[in-house]
Amino acid sequence: MANSLRGEVVKLYKNLLYLGREYPKGADYFRSRLKAAFLKNKDEKDPEKIKQLIARGEFVIKELEALYFLRKYRAMKQRYYSDDNQ
Repeated sequence: MANSLRGEVVKLYKNLLYLGREYPKGADYFRSRLKAAFLKNKDEKDPEKIKQLIARGEFVIKELEALYFLRKYRAMKQRYYSDDNQ
């Protein structure tokens, strides 16, 4: 069962690695933290626990996407709207 989840874990790792390129503290910082998080749980054998960890990783993906969209929105707003609307 754990072998069938391996593909999902690899896909999650690749997605997070891709999203980490734009991380505010730098890609190297994100990559080292991501690797540490995955290595910490590398010996997990329980399929339910693995599914919970995958769900947590997908939540992190959603949070990162929200962070990037917010940063993009703020940049666009700053570029096109002035602060002196008085």
